[in-house]
Formats: sequence, C-alpha cells, structure tokens
Amino acid sequence: MELQINNQKVQFDSDILSIKNMLDIHKPTHQKGIAVAVNQTVITRDNWATYYLNPSDNILIITATQGG
Repeated sequence: MELQINNQKVQFDSDILSIKNMLDIHKPTHQKGIAVAVNQTVITRDNWATYYLNPSDNILIITATQGG
C-alpha cells in the first residue's frame, strides 16, 4: 500500500494497515508527543489500533516540540 504521509509517498508491504501499525513501521521509536490526522481529521491515540488506512488517505504526523 502506498500512503501520503506529510506530503511524501511512502510504500508499505501490507494492504491492511492501522494507524498504529503504520507508526510502528514508520516511526518505531518516536511515538510519544505526536498527533495524527487523516484527511484533515485528528484521530485520537485511543483509536490508532482500530482506525484502518486506505491508499487514498492523506496522513499528517505532527510532533510536539519544546521551545520558549
């Protein structure tokens, strides 16, 4: 499956992929402090394991940063 993640095409071996599966592959060590939106809708962390992605989905991964 090919997904659009942060405006870049990313290829995955699986055709059935939840947000959690995608993050385990795409960002395996950096899953704290992030938010995920699919087609401009934020998906809560509680739903990552059960929200399945489609090839046409546009995914935005936002990472929190500290500053001041």
